[in-house]
Amino acid sequence: MPEAIALATPAPASALLRRILALAAPTSLVALLQVGAQLAETWLAARQGTAALAGWAVVLPFALLLQQMSAGAMGGGVVAAIARALGGGRPQDAAALVLHAFLIAITAGGVFAFALAGFPQAVLGLIAPSAVEAGAPYAVWLFGAGAVPAWLANTLASVLRGGGKHALAARVLALAWLAYPPLAWVLAEPLGMGLPGLGAGFAVAFWAAALVMAAVVLRGGAGFAPSLRVRPQAALFRRILSVGLVACALAAIANLTTILVTAQLARHGAAAVAAYGIAARLEFLTIPLAFGVGSALTALVGRAAGAGDWSAARRTAWTGGLLALGVAGSAGLAVGLAPGAFAGTFTADPAVAAIAARGLSYTGPAFGGFGLGMALYFAAMGAGRMRGPVLAALARIGLAVGGGWLLANPLGLGLDGHFIGVAMGITAYGLVTAASVRPGVWPGRG
Repeated sequence: MPEAIALATPAPASALLRRILALAAPTSLVALLQVGAQLAETWLAARQGTAALAGWAVVLPFALLLQQMSAGAMGGGVVAAIARALGGGRPQDAAALVLHAFLIAITAGGVFAFALAGFPQAVLGLIAPSAVEAGAPYAVWLFGAGAVPAWLANTLASVLRGGGKHALAARVLALAWLAYPPLAWVLAEPLGMGLPGLGAGFAVAFWAAALVMAAVVLRGGAGFAPSLRVRPQAALFRRILSVGLVACALAAIANLTTILVTAQLARHGAAAVAAYGIAARLEFLTIPLAFGVGSALTALVGRAAGAGDWSAARRTAWTGGLLALGVAGSAGLAVGLAPGAFAGTFTADPAVAAIAARGLSYTGPAFGGFGLGMALYFAAMGAGRMRGPVLAALARIGLAVGGGWLLANPLGLGLDGHFIGVAMGITAYGLVTAASVRPGVWPGRG
């Protein structure tokens, strides 16, 4: 394990940065392709009309939750568990963890499919009843056909990352994100499926990715042969779930924030809901940008923590966190300086574009802090120290929902108040998470 050996002694900052970039580069490429595909998805949804865009916006928090839980949250738990096992010299545990990760993926994907494909009207109606008619058929295809393969593909990619094989995982996922936009367009427009075609295209792309990823892992692509005939053990489930469940709860809180803000905006009409869908999509694109660095941090910090080198773990986390701050901050600055240009890219409806631009003028400048918080959140998964990210998530929802309501209603700022609350929330998320990565907390207790 050359990475684990390298982390056993202090490394210069430049060497540490190169190590992070070497692992982050392939995942960052996938993240950029994912960003491009999701921007294309937003554009395709807008082409179906304002009603369809509003329906897409109502489904958006759940689609984001699917990706965040399977790739970053529970996926991070898988990466951390395997990396700590390898860093601690327990390759047999790493091999057995693959079966446990697979069972978790099947179960979680099935829950998404059951809830959102089985009862879309009931779930979406809690947020914006006016958008249910357009959103429900899209949800049926997206989750009914796509939830299980998305969980499987992202979980198996996490197995590869836990073994330090980031580039191999990236190759397969890159093909999926490249294939998704043209598939979605063909199904939505030439074949006439409309908005549901986007969900069907996602499902096709990720079924192919899941099957290829399974073949790679079974052939020992992670650097070890998985043990699939072992009896499931509670202790091994706990190694994944102790981090993964907390991270999934945090992803749920993040998307609950978006859901509650969307519900607050619903009283302003479909244009406001559609506009916030655009603003929220650009905000959440910070996550895949930070995930490129964060996936490297989960593996490297996990190996350092497994070896008991907490000084190296903290140094690695901060090096990657500052890198993510620079990348996300640059993107946010571009959005904040030209919000109208970004909003107008996704919709021809002047009312929707105007509201989205107002929102982005407040939230864009906060992207840098959000990127810092997201990168350190992934590092915290590797360390198994999740208290800081939990507090950060609670601060975010409190300010975005409660603070936004206070500014919008009693203080009379209207829509601007809601957007200011969102910006305050994501800024607080970054600051609180960053404050937790320090001696006394890492390692702390446990």
